[in-house]
Amino acid sequence: MPGPASAPSSAPDALKPAARPGPRALSGLWPFLRPYRGRIAMAGLFLLLAALTTLAFPLALKALIDEGLVAADPGQRVMALRDHFLALFGVGVALGLFSALRFYSVTWLGERVTADLRNAVYRHVLSQSPEFFETTQTGEVLSRITTDTTVVQTVVGSSLSMGLRNTVMGIGALVMLVATNPYVMTQVLGILVLVVLPALYFGRRVRKLSRASQDRVADTSAIAAEVLNAIPVVQSYTGEKREADRFALASESAFETARKRTRLRAGMVAFIISATFGALLWGLYQGTQAVIAGRISAGHLGQTVVYVTLLVSSVAVLAEVYGDVLRAAGATERLMELLSARSPVAEPAQPVVLPAARGGSALSLAGVNFHYPSRPQQLALADFNLELKPGETVALVGPSGAGKSTVLQLLLRFYDAQSGQLRLDGQPLTQLALHELRERIALVPQESVIFSANALENIRYGRPEASDEEVMAAARAAFADDFIRALPEGYQTFLGERGVRLSGGQRQRISIARAILKNPPLLLLDEATSALDAESERMVQAALEAAMKDRSTLVIAHRLATVQRADRIIVMEQGRIVDQGSHAELIARGGLYARLAALQFVS
Repeated sequence: MPGPASAPSSAPDALKPAARPGPRALSGLWPFLRPYRGRIAMAGLFLLLAALTTLAFPLALKALIDEGLVAADPGQRVMALRDHFLALFGVGVALGLFSALRFYSVTWLGERVTADLRNAVYRHVLSQSPEFFETTQTGEVLSRITTDTTVVQTVVGSSLSMGLRNTVMGIGALVMLVATNPYVMTQVLGILVLVVLPALYFGRRVRKLSRASQDRVADTSAIAAEVLNAIPVVQSYTGEKREADRFALASESAFETARKRTRLRAGMVAFIISATFGALLWGLYQGTQAVIAGRISAGHLGQTVVYVTLLVSSVAVLAEVYGDVLRAAGATERLMELLSARSPVAEPAQPVVLPAARGGSALSLAGVNFHYPSRPQQLALADFNLELKPGETVALVGPSGAGKSTVLQLLLRFYDAQSGQLRLDGQPLTQLALHELRERIALVPQESVIFSANALENIRYGRPEASDEEVMAAARAAFADDFIRALPEGYQTFLGERGVRLSGGQRQRISIARAILKNPPLLLLDEATSALDAESERMVQAALEAAMKDRSTLVIAHRLATVQRADRIIVMEQGRIVDQGSHAELIARGGLYARLAALQFVS
């Protein structure tokens, strides 16, 4: 449930920011760029050709002035001017062509790399164990996958290209200016070096604020994701205003951080452009004095003016691009933190192949001790021992917090026990490939999960290759066929986000049909009938009994009426087994089970 209004929290423990130097953080993108080295080389070639074509323009302009206007014979001036203008037009056409090819190549690269990066992060997050999500908010992850990858896309697909192009043009213009006016431009170059040092200082501060700004945006995403997933509870407790105020507080914090970053970046840009412009005006002034003194021609001065303009504009663009690069560095850091997160539940290097399961799977838990990572001082299971034979149905009962659901989570390897052995069909769970292990198990959770799809696809999630008829047969077995056919479009009816168009009992029967369709040797039922009314419970119980045939089943139930027919009932309390036997045996012995039964059956 949403928490009280408070200031946005810092990054979760699972995603603490790593200390990495500024733009160097972008090196984390290299694995995603490497497969497209050919495309990068092509984009680099077009970029270089566009920059060199731009640098050729002042040379053509100098020739136009000196040969077409000043030095040409009056009789030949018209023809000379025409030739030089045609040369300038050729330069313009080449510049347009190379710029278009550069734009397409770089934009394609940005879109492709961003898509690969987004897919890699999402795939990696899906492989994390539930421990990861104990300390990481879903909204934080979504912010990184969407907002941060968009920032990276802007840099890779646009800003970086502009930066490289203007770097080439700036260096080329500077080289030409030094070559043509060495004494004056050496002075200017010295002044520009003094400009760079403060820019680097400001850049580091901008990067820190960029990272902080993105973290604050992620805070707002986390709050929104949490509240929107709990909107019925929020509205039933009239918490709309509180939650709106909490979101507004987080948004204001994000705005304030962004304002500081923008103010500092604007100051950095103003300083760089002003200082650079002043230095180059000094060089230009010296050039005009040289024309007056007769040391250089008018064309030479025109060439110098254009090179100065190119250099000033390149520095101005680079100042803007540097800010974008710093933002992208912060975004890349955050994405690399996600990609570097390692699940404690690791795949074995050489997984063992399970034997074919006939008549169900065998389970063995021996001396298992386990605590959740977020509660290291509290054992969820203590010296836990359990045997489940093929085809046997065993029920786990006990008060809330006894550790029943923990057993199921360990069997699915959502977590690994700190000590003890867990075996499936004689093989340690830690030696099995996660995919093969989970393929042998079907889970019907207490809170049924419905995806934003139609009824047919929701059931088919249990076995994606199943035919429509197999899906419908599973629905009939779970007594879901009648209500599905009564929906507006039958099996093609869209069920809404999280199944909001269905009742709790209907959602549970969809979930049970999904498990029946999977047809595994081991069924895990976690309060599978808790959301059903009495009539539906009887129907689903019959369906489950049919589904349990020729397979092993582990059942968790608070409602003891649903487990009376189990082959064995395990009574748990505080992570330990305190009794076991049939329903009749446990009632006869008294104890915890008898007390729980008395509370339910008497009432």
